Amino acid sequence: MNKFILTLIGLMTSLITSAQDKPEMADLLRSNGKIYTVVAVCLTILIGLFIYVFILDRKISRFEHETKNRK
Repeated sequence: MNKFILTLIGLMTSLITSAQDKPEMADLLRSNGKIYTVVAVCLTILIGLFIYVFILDRKISRFEHETKNRK
């Protein structure tokens, strides 16, 4: 029953927040041309995180392989 109530509250919260007007900040950034800077920064951070996770995965796989061969 608790899960149902929490789901219902979550759905109602999302309906309330989606019923609001368009964000003025996005329109302001778009009109000034700064939205492209925001998108570029977000993409740069996201790409950097993906590269970091990829390199970390390779290191962990290499470490697991070395540990497996030692036994």
